[in-house]
Amino acid sequence: MARLEINRSGEMEVFVRVVEQEGFSAAARTLRMTPSAVSKLVARLEARLGARLIHRNTRGFQLTSEGCVFYERSVQVLAELEAAERGVTSHDAPSGRVRVNTNVPYGTHVLLPHVPEFQARYPGIRLDIGLTDHVVDLLEDRADVAIRAGPLKSSNLIARRLGETRKVIVGAPAYLKRMGTPKSASDLERHTRMGASHTPALEHWPLMERGTVVNVPVSGTLFASDGEALRHLALAGAGLARIAAFQVREDIKAGRLVTVMEDRNPGDTVVFHAVFLDPAKQLPARIRAFLDYFAEVGMG
Repeated sequence: MARLEINRSGEMEVFVRVVEQEGFSAAARTLRMTPSAVSKLVARLEARLGARLIHRNTRGFQLTSEGCVFYERSVQVLAELEAAERGVTSHDAPSGRVRVNTNVPYGTHVLLPHVPEFQARYPGIRLDIGLTDHVVDLLEDRADVAIRAGPLKSSNLIARRLGETRKVIVGAPAYLKRMGTPKSASDLERHTRMGASHTPALEHWPLMERGTVVNVPVSGTLFASDGEALRHLALAGAGLARIAAFQVREDIKAGRLVTVMEDRNPGDTVVFHAVFLDPAKQLPARIRAFLDYFAEVGMG
């Protein structure tokens, strides 16, 4: 009977809060407990499990390997408890925090513009959004969902397709007036062809020439860390950029950028996915609501 007296879900919730709030004091404030009570509860949990979950030091703390595993499983168990309760009170609207990590172009042109509408539909959901083009570890970054572009590597993550976009070559009118508008692959030799510094796969531009695809290498003195930086360089007249069509849709409409060599575009696309940890049985309602909404939105 002693085992039944242990509030395991309560322990898990406190431990998860400590990890997500990055400290005992911050977790204590959100839980309306004292820091010493939170610290003692985690210490008691470690003693019961017979494993150190957190390395404490003067600068903060770091999860151990066992702590990472227990955190991941605790999140899954708490999600299942939430799903069980939701099954009884299914009329309740989704609520809680959804931590999203997205690449810069998708975040700038799709996610952020739709946040007001999403909040109006789901006022109980709190979005915590991080923008970076670096691939993050969901567990280490404590993100619920990461949005990634391009082919997915094999992993234990679950993926939900959000949409796809064409790639286009664009330049500013002033740049094209100065350098001329390219009509063929050979014409590109005199142009600055800007590239992404962190993506080897983007070190060339595929173009149709006499019915076959040829790869024109990126060339010039300008590289950028993400597609949004390339867009701004193109707007400034620094050179030509080959980037996702959804990023420059409004720029083209407004005449700030012009597409070139569309008759040579091979039509290749980039697919966007939302990836998330396997919840074992059922996704929390807040995460499912986010995924459903942005799958409906597509590429904006």
